[in-house]
Amino acid sequence: MAREAASEATASRESGAEAAGECWSEALKSFLDHIPVSSVPGALQPTASPAVEVKLHGSVLGALDAMYSSNAAGAVIIDVVHSSLGKYVDRDIGFVEFSSLVLWALEELGKVESEPTDSTSDFLSTLKQHHQIAETKIAWLAKLFLWEPFFPVRTHDTLFHAMLLFSKHHRLNVAPVVESMNSSVIGFVTQDAVMELLLQSSGLEWLDKIADKQLSEFRFANVRKPVLVYSDQTLADGLHILSKEKTGVAVIDRKTSRLIGSLQCSDLYLFLDDSTLFSKRTTTTLEELISLNNKTDRKCSTAENSCAPGRNILALRSRQSGMVGLPATNLESDTLKQAMEKLTTLRSSCSFIVDEHGRVQGVVTTRDIISVFSPLCMDSRIDGATFFSAALEQAGCRVENGQMFQN
Repeated sequence: MAREAASEATASRESGAEAAGECWSEALKSFLDHIPVSSVPGALQPTASPAVEVKLHGSVLGALDAMYSSNAAGAVIIDVVHSSLGKYVDRDIGFVEFSSLVLWALEELGKVESEPTDSTSDFLSTLKQHHQIAETKIAWLAKLFLWEPFFPVRTHDTLFHAMLLFSKHHRLNVAPVVESMNSSVIGFVTQDAVMELLLQSSGLEWLDKIADKQLSEFRFANVRKPVLVYSDQTLADGLHILSKEKTGVAVIDRKTSRLIGSLQCSDLYLFLDDSTLFSKRTTTTLEELISLNNKTDRKCSTAENSCAPGRNILALRSRQSGMVGLPATNLESDTLKQAMEKLTTLRSSCSFIVDEHGRVQGVVTTRDIISVFSPLCMDSRIDGATFFSAALEQAGCRVENGQMFQN
């Protein structure tokens, strides 16, 4: 599909009346606008109801349990709609990520736990002991902006549209796929899946013109600052920093400043898989966590990481167990395409740019890469229609001129 779109874009490009840069930008826009969302790997799921659903007035504990048991990294928030209005009112009104709820709950537990957690306690059972945290309503969390932006794309929308959303809305990680504006979610588009589709065009002018440039040539290599934490700090310290930043945290050795690992939102399911990580989070160092995972067998086949048709791109356990804590790294002299391939292989949301001694100099994220391929002519004036706005109103918030305000 991508190569067919490339030939159509080439045929439609004007013969040179415009400046070279403008001509190329228009051709790139045309190319991206010929690739339907349905071509994105894993976007359309084989089951009728692929999304985990949590109710607007459901609890944090219930939402976490539903996502964890279903191996889902996120859930669609639904509202109960009166049957007389069901044809006209949106049922799916929001989206919440597993990692956001876990980080929020860990922060809240840190405020109320005066004594060390019992070594036999796990995360969910500890939450049950703190009713005020466990029973917090999903609707109320909208006031804290813990819901992710909800901008659905339709099956006939194009890659151009999806990339516009990701590049212009800095908190958007997942775009739900719907058949029409009032229909239920039938799939998802993620940043990682968009990047996989771009890589399928490797060898074509539209990708290689940008992707073969060195990372040092891009603005993010010099502007975006990496988030660092020392390896002798505790796991709780690293999680606290992660809750504020939400991007990958680089774990470095205090003496040498060398990168030894990373901590990412995609790794948080481990706190439910392994109760000792949760119960000993205030005493376990990040170096110990990384060493523990390094002992895990890292054998991982290409087939397991491939974008096979129908695979769950919103799976909670998206990375192999041996890859947890293993950072994606690149040199400034590496090309953008090499960074894309590294991120895709490791299922990582960011790659740390290091020097020849392994010291972190910068960071590049999947969103950075998608933004690079987004033509400058893109119009970012997009809102969430009635989906997210309606949910915020019920939670005591409003949207004005693209900004959110709490009443």
